[in-house]
Amino acid sequence: MDDYPITCYEHDVLPERLREIPQPPRALWARGGIPDPSHLLLTVVGSRKATPYGIAACNELIASLAGLPVSIVSGLALGIDACAHEAALRARMHCIAIPGSGLHEQVLAPAQHRLLATRILAAGGCLLSPFPPTHHATKYSFPARNRIMVGMSHAVLVIEATEKSGTLITARLAAEYNRELGVVPGSIFAPGSAGPHQFLTLGATPIYNAASLRELLGLREAPTLPYSTTTQTTPSLPTHAVQILETLVEPLTVSAIQAQTKLETSTLQAALTLLEIQGYVTRAHGRIQRHQLPT
Repeated sequence: MDDYPITCYEHDVLPERLREIPQPPRALWARGGIPDPSHLLLTVVGSRKATPYGIAACNELIASLAGLPVSIVSGLALGIDACAHEAALRARMHCIAIPGSGLHEQVLAPAQHRLLATRILAAGGCLLSPFPPTHHATKYSFPARNRIMVGMSHAVLVIEATEKSGTLITARLAAEYNRELGVVPGSIFAPGSAGPHQFLTLGATPIYNAASLRELLGLREAPTLPYSTTTQTTPSLPTHAVQILETLVEPLTVSAIQAQTKLETSTLQAALTLLEIQGYVTRAHGRIQRHQLPT
């Protein structure tokens, strides 16, 4: 993971949806590639003791989103979380993992998914955490990371959860933060169906095929970029970030940007990630393209 340095972002540069939640995080630590700002974020959560039915449903539904502007968010945990990450990787979708720990390799939890975390980074995804890099996971840190997963997302999908599952906390947060909540119905004989069925009675959307999942995300029609390509300089950005923006009169490779700005690699990557997380630039076909956020 040494190839993916940890960067800290303070409140003012966090994703807008995350800043809107009650008591938003003061900072967020990140490794890897922030998603294209035009992407919808789908948080997928469920039982750590996933059944073959739950795994099959997770694989099928995420595969149905391949090629669409969607990033899959989950918590790197056992069961449905890991299944969601693996399904996103197979579908070549952008993937975000938010563990209940810091992002230093020695504390990343769970330990058995550190290789999975590395694969997510290698595929262009990212790791995010509200905790300092060396923070060890505790039973109190998981509800805190669940707030981040729901807060930054456009919709939450629940696949299997027992009646007292921690997954239900995440589902309740979706309602509290006014996020779309979808649940996969299950067998009336399965303990893992108790949680989803509870939320179905409270008005959650049943997700039973690809079309219903796309509808949950509002993908009846192809989404468009939420900003134009007109150039704009903002004085609120750090000097290095503004310097990069000024070079982007046309899409450029990272190497070309570095050649023009003469920035050190670590400084360049940190500034590019900041610009991505704020939506000023996107990556496409190996090049960095500049956009303008709406005024």
